[in-house]
Amino acid sequence: MRARDLLTPSPTVDLDTPVLDAARLIADRDLPGLVVVDESGAPITILPGPEVLRLAVPPYCQDDPALARVVDEAHADTFLMGVSGRRVRDALPDPPRELPVTDPDATVLELAALMARTRSPLVAVTQDGQLLGAVTLQALLDQVLPA
Repeated sequence: MRARDLLTPSPTVDLDTPVLDAARLIADRDLPGLVVVDESGAPITILPGPEVLRLAVPPYCQDDPALARVVDEAHADTFLMGVSGRRVRDALPDPPRELPVTDPDATVLELAALMARTRSPLVAVTQDGQLLGAVTLQALLDQVLPA
């Protein structure tokens, strides 16, 4: 089994995409993350879903989970609105992580190793610098786990 066999079309965002739009795309399509592309459409990084949450959840709640419990339910349900006006570039880690990208001939073990090393639930698959799609953690596990 090769990357080309597990490939799914992957919606992309760019660095200036609003974070709320990226979050909606992740939610609407049940994705673990999104491929971030440059002006030419080449992948430059992966935006994992948890990075969107990291930007949205107030730092004091991340540092002390007990503080998250004291926020009333009405306000807790709207925490994601705190990223309004923010861009994908704001949600990316600094320094940038290794780009999980491979070619269509990568084996499932190569994909798994890349996901594990980069801690990414998504691997971009490119050929000649063009994005073909992505392999998700779910697709990989569906393939390698016995039925």
